[in-house]
Amino acid sequence: MSGKWQKHDLGFLGGRRLRRSRMAGWSRDLVRENALTPADLIWPIFVIEGQNERQPVKTMPRVSRLSIDLAVEAAKAARAEGITALALFPNTDPAKRSEGGEEALNRDNLVCRALSAIKDAVPEIGLIADVALDPYTSHGHDGVMAGEEILNDETVEILTRQALVQARSGADVVAPSDMMDGRVGAIRAVLDEEGFEKTIILSYAAKYASAFYGPFREAVGSGARLKGSKLTYQMDPANAEDALREVEQDLAEGADWVMVKPGMPYLDICRLVKDSFDVPVFAYQVSGEYAMISIAAEAGAVDRDAAMAESLMAFKRAGCSGVLTYFALDMARKLNG
Repeated sequence: MSGKWQKHDLGFLGGRRLRRSRMAGWSRDLVRENALTPADLIWPIFVIEGQNERQPVKTMPRVSRLSIDLAVEAAKAARAEGITALALFPNTDPAKRSEGGEEALNRDNLVCRALSAIKDAVPEIGLIADVALDPYTSHGHDGVMAGEEILNDETVEILTRQALVQARSGADVVAPSDMMDGRVGAIRAVLDEEGFEKTIILSYAAKYASAFYGPFREAVGSGARLKGSKLTYQMDPANAEDALREVEQDLAEGADWVMVKPGMPYLDICRLVKDSFDVPVFAYQVSGEYAMISIAAEAGAVDRDAAMAESLMAFKRAGCSGVLTYFALDMARKLNG
């Protein structure tokens, strides 16, 4: 094949070569379409009872459950790196779990004390509280049960009271993750009636019944307790249009922001929701996603920092306003040099 033929064959480019903009770091920076900053990251933290207690989560390398005093120090570290919000999840004492999840309504429960302590110490950081019953039920489900059935309306009544307790404890955002019908409207009504009109509702609007939640359930102590599956209330992974109906309903009921969960396997849903509604869309890079990257890195299969950064940029490219990720502090430190 002659050099002359090759030169002629490239004539269709008309002088335009897309690689020119990629040749130098400064030009790549200049034309980059999306940016990731520490302010895009929400750090999920698991809290436990005790003082100066740190319990590693065996399926999540570098992640530990923290006692409230250490969670306060973690919040200070996060804020120093430019992270603007934390999401708190309790590992409730098994003795305080019950069929009806009554501990969720205790103003002095673990997560409420953590919310208050962090808000007192780091008032400028946003606090997101999970509204669901699975950390409090003996059966591991997000709602109360009658036989094998998860009761929708009875669960919603409890969730509204749980959200109010959390708002009173210092939560800036309440995040119903239970997937019961009508819970957003009920929570909004109660918050407004009780003077919490400024409290944001971040609805887990498109939460799928996923295989990627396993390490999280270990971290909050609900995995071994789970009786049956969550397929009757969480979404079918085969469905996309169903997500739009869920989001539309939650927005109509008063949700301020919406969540897609899990994250990376559902980037198409993130983009679909963003293009359809043009509201703040968040994604949760869930425990199974984190574990896959981290354990692969420990095995030498991927570069941890590179995979972490690439995976998080994918959420921004898909239209997300922010990402809940266990990589948050590490990523923020990397971004800050």
